[in-house]
Amino acid sequence: MNFLQILSNTAAQILAPATLGYILAAIGLSVHFGFAGLLNMGVAGFMAIGAYGFAISILTFGLAWPVAALIGLIAAVVFALVMGIPTLRLRGDYLAIVTIAAAEVLRLLFLTSAFRNQTGSADGLSGFQAGFRASNPLPPGRWGFGPWTYQSDQWWVIIVGLITIAIVVTLVWLLMSSPWGRVIRGIREDEDAVRSLGKNVFAFKMQALIVGGVIIAAGGIVTAMGTNVNPNVYVTSQTFYVWTALLLGGAATIFGPVLGAVLFWVVRAFLSNLLPALVNIGWLPFLTTEQSQMLVFVLVGVALMLLVIFRPQGILGSKKELTFVR
Repeated sequence: MNFLQILSNTAAQILAPATLGYILAAIGLSVHFGFAGLLNMGVAGFMAIGAYGFAISILTFGLAWPVAALIGLIAAVVFALVMGIPTLRLRGDYLAIVTIAAAEVLRLLFLTSAFRNQTGSADGLSGFQAGFRASNPLPPGRWGFGPWTYQSDQWWVIIVGLITIAIVVTLVWLLMSSPWGRVIRGIREDEDAVRSLGKNVFAFKMQALIVGGVIIAAGGIVTAMGTNVNPNVYVTSQTFYVWTALLLGGAATIFGPVLGAVLFWVVRAFLSNLLPALVNIGWLPFLTTEQSQMLVFVLVGVALMLLVIFRPQGILGSKKELTFVR
């Protein structure tokens, strides 16, 4: 067992496009749940609509990649409005039901053969990154150091992703430090009290749903810049992974989602490399290599349960900001 190679493969995941996408998704979910108290169980739907909006705009309509990214974000706004208008005046659990159902309906629409020419159906979409890669100002080749050695196209995705994360973190910090953010926190704690002060609670909830949804869609776009788009990626388990990352770092914090997403992917990558290696050397004789990969998900689920029980506020959170058990 090459333990150094396992550590190298694990470290490489820190800057992977999937990790950067999950960071953005966790930040968006923090706006929804951590700050506004909105139970969004359709994170995968927002990521899918951002990724597909980006890819379809390029492949079907021939738009430039910055315009395509903007289309993906606008599609997330429309998606938030469609879900929010009929549910945000009701109890929070209705939003949870609608979002998880809407995300699955969206995935099935992308999966159906009726729109194969636009969505690629089960094969997904590929070949839409050419314009993005052509705009890469970095010299061609493979460079970096240690486990963080990538092709120049991969570095371009990483740079765009890190810049997007920096902008989003700054934006969320400014919003939550503003009077708007204080109203959002008030709605999370007691929306009747906020309503008694003359605030339009429905409008503020809708704004929070849109802001968080756009950030989550940005995560889907960044992920799509580094890989193909496939409907089988945007399943319910993806939503649970983002929730795990958020709760791990701290729901009602600025940097908690960033830390949580990185730790989640590092631990998952470490176990995905370690367990098959242990099977191959005979330390886990009761498992096959395929079963060891399934064990990774079991361990992630157990870790989530322990986290909720013993550290529900997350690593960077505080008990006074604890909102997901009310």
